[in-house]
Amino acid sequence: MSTELSFDDFKNKTLSSDILFIDVRSVEEVADGHIKAAYWAHIPRSEIETAFSLTEADFEAKYNVAMPKKQTEIWTNCKSGSDTGRSAQSRDILNRLGFENANMLKGGYLKYGKAQMATPLTDADKRKQISVRGVAPLEGVDDIKEAFNRHLHFTLVKDRNVATSDDFYSALAHTVKDNMVGRWIRTQQYYYEKDPKRVYYLSLEFYMGRTLTNTMVNLGIQEQCDEAMYQLGLNIEELEEQEEDAGLGNGGLGRLAACFLDSMATLGLAAYGYGIRYEYGIFNQRIHDGWQTEEPDDWLRNGCVWERARPEYAVAVHFFGSVQNENGDWQKPSKWRNTQAVIALPYDTPTPGYGNNVVNTMRLWSARATRGFNLNLFNTGDYIQSVFDRNIAENISKVLYPNDNFFEGKELRLKQEYFVVCATLQDIVRRYKSSKFGCRDSVRTQFDQFHEKVAIQLNDTHPALAIPELIRLLVDVEEVPFDQAFEITKKTCAYTNHTVLPEALERWPVKMLENMLPRHLQIIYLINARHLKDVAKVFPNDSSKLREMSLIEEDGEKRVNMAYLAIIIIDDTFKNFYEMSCRLGETNKWQNKTNGITPRRWLLLCNPSLAQAITDKIGDDWHLDLTKLRQLEEFASDKSFIRQIAQIKQENKERLATWLSQSQGVKIDSKAMFDIHVKRIHEYKRQLLNALHMVHLYNEIKNNPDKEFTPRVIMVGGKAAPGYHTAKKIIKLINSIADIVNNDPLVGDRLKIVYINNYRVSTAEKVTPACDLSEQISTAGTEASGTGNMKFMLNGALTIGTLDGANVEMSEEMGGKNIFIFGMKVEDVEALDKKGYNPQDFYNASANLRRALDQIRAGLFSPKQPDLFSGFVDDLLKWDRFKVCADFDAYIAKQEEVSELYKDEDEWTRQCIMNVAAAGKFSSDRTIHDYATEIWGCEPSPGQRIPGPADAHPGTEE
Repeated sequence: MSTELSFDDFKNKTLSSDILFIDVRSVEEVADGHIKAAYWAHIPRSEIETAFSLTEADFEAKYNVAMPKKQTEIWTNCKSGSDTGRSAQSRDILNRLGFENANMLKGGYLKYGKAQMATPLTDADKRKQISVRGVAPLEGVDDIKEAFNRHLHFTLVKDRNVATSDDFYSALAHTVKDNMVGRWIRTQQYYYEKDPKRVYYLSLEFYMGRTLTNTMVNLGIQEQCDEAMYQLGLNIEELEEQEEDAGLGNGGLGRLAACFLDSMATLGLAAYGYGIRYEYGIFNQRIHDGWQTEEPDDWLRNGCVWERARPEYAVAVHFFGSVQNENGDWQKPSKWRNTQAVIALPYDTPTPGYGNNVVNTMRLWSARATRGFNLNLFNTGDYIQSVFDRNIAENISKVLYPNDNFFEGKELRLKQEYFVVCATLQDIVRRYKSSKFGCRDSVRTQFDQFHEKVAIQLNDTHPALAIPELIRLLVDVEEVPFDQAFEITKKTCAYTNHTVLPEALERWPVKMLENMLPRHLQIIYLINARHLKDVAKVFPNDSSKLREMSLIEEDGEKRVNMAYLAIIIIDDTFKNFYEMSCRLGETNKWQNKTNGITPRRWLLLCNPSLAQAITDKIGDDWHLDLTKLRQLEEFASDKSFIRQIAQIKQENKERLATWLSQSQGVKIDSKAMFDIHVKRIHEYKRQLLNALHMVHLYNEIKNNPDKEFTPRVIMVGGKAAPGYHTAKKIIKLINSIADIVNNDPLVGDRLKIVYINNYRVSTAEKVTPACDLSEQISTAGTEASGTGNMKFMLNGALTIGTLDGANVEMSEEMGGKNIFIFGMKVEDVEALDKKGYNPQDFYNASANLRRALDQIRAGLFSPKQPDLFSGFVDDLLKWDRFKVCADFDAYIAKQEEVSELYKDEDEWTRQCIMNVAAAGKFSSDRTIHDYATEIWGCEPSPGQRIPGPADAHPGTEE
């Protein structure tokens, strides 16, 4: 039909995001002006039929709007809107194609467009012009070049003559960020429209690494950016190297959190990561004379392109003071008085999902003093003290604690832990109360359904203070009855335990808590009283159970066991709690979740050649469903595929060898086996066992110089906590062995030892694709999971390891024939401890072990200081807690099997392919899917795209 609308009807329709207006005039005509509508497209009359034969994705890509549904109300317009003109013809075509609600606008642009331009807009209508839909997306190489040029000149204020490589990186990063920000805004709008259950992931560590390449991969613009930089005479790989690693984590815990953020966005979950914006991340490691030294990681010295300060959401965090209770009743709303306040200023960083338009938020808090300097104090002599006071407040977010496997009860660490949970929970409650984007008014005032809209995941014990803090906010601020607040907290919070080492579990002194967080200690006592009542019911007349399971440890100095406060998962460390839960019928409270890695960063990004080879064989569905890799098993014996995979591995090894030569001055043979052991340096991870194997191989070559050996380059990398002297001694030992071995002409290229300096995420992206043999040799029963083993497996390395952590499941997935398992199992370790372990017995029984330890003790590898390692060896033979001596012979025997198999390149590569094919279980997408459905009560939507920045969709009001 053709319809002449009243101007009021026309205005209402143009404001609706349900009604599509299609301008069918030429490009030149539209350039002179067009009707303004919330849902508008320019499709010339000549393109109408072909346009609506496109797929939805192609239509959206070409015309910058979502394709309308068959029932959508559509209005076509041309210049005059005559009954036989272009808009009428377009309407007829649309009717024929099944769009029954297609109409033509009689009078066209001349009537309505001109009138629209002349009609004064209300302030509300004017504001609707401020819309992300009004910003054209970067669609191609030319757009990227233009944006790059604009940012170089107008954002960075540089021209090509004075711009540095860092400037070029920043211009590219800003350009990529431009492509992401519209999706970021749109995602938050979408969440406020749909009001889904939100997931909050609290972690003191987010080991993000670099952002640029990962963002390009997830947004699908890597090739366009590469081509744009090439056309501008720049090397994109050199620009990528300019980015600082965001090293806001010590190792696996923080890296897992980063993978989880990627997967939560990829699965379309309304999720937020919360942590601390450390001014200094994990220290930079330097090796001097074989010893580790530490330098501060000033990762923010050039600023951070990706983050955005949000001062409007700053909150106050209080410490110290005293508590005023109502009639002495701790369960009633109480007042926390005379506190010292610190301001928590949030910085937001976008975390994009893969190919689905979702961009979630990581919000990191930075500590600020509550007010600036009082310059009037300058002449009184108190000015310097005022500066110190300000610095004390801001020290909270100054530096990441480097000790991640030893608990140290430092006051600053406790401040950091409370700082992040207090600021985060205030933010969570604020968001729960609000429902509309851009609105800060409270529209929810009841908390009965809080757990239905909020899920809080505590990443290890570090954020465990969230439990008493949430109860405090509900009781003291929102005046929720204590019993109800306790139940809400139980239903809302979940806790993941990442370690089975008792020394790593946090135990805060009661006196410290009483001084710094007095109200929280009251709440912890109340929780403990309830808990002990349940213990007494389950274990009647058993005072030992009450003592063992109390949150308050009373042996020596009173301490609060934070793991007991937050407990949720199963392991032997908490077997009493598990038994109690079973007796109370709460078995679903305890769940095991296998960790995972994101295949986007750890295959698509770091090993594109292997990723392409896989896609050529089985398609690209594996990007979002890693279990599809199982299809590779049918090609594992394909000779051409084996040769292709072997060639890819060799090219990756050559790249790593070149990088090591350039960065560390180390020359290695890329044809040798790359035997790689990279992880934090810790006794339980047994880098010492690897060092003894190095000595053994050296002895074998020296004693049998004419024997054929499988050439090896053994690489070790990782950082030791600055105060962990034993770990630093192990680093020195490995470097001392390397000095002797690498300079022995008799050894030559048959054995080289390399210590990879300052190992971090960006280094791992180079090392992982080049690995032949992955060392995962921790003592059975000490590694909670581990994810480094998964990265190497996914990239086609074979593993030598114990049945510990994720090695157990890896062995099950790939089959025992495709992994080198050695040494004692958990039950063997327990039996040996029960019998009484004496490492001297194994020393006496093993000639190879005895020879290696004697050489180290005698100073063979430290000739300038012969007694350097003598005490170290003596201690090992007395207190070998992690069974290095007990597993030595089994390790050596399995390494000989490794050397023999490596000689058969085809069989070795076949097993590599089988490893890749079996890696599907170890995707963080699968882990997060399990968390979402079994713990958080959310429904993931993998592969489902939400509306993009230029899309119109129902319900949006901006």
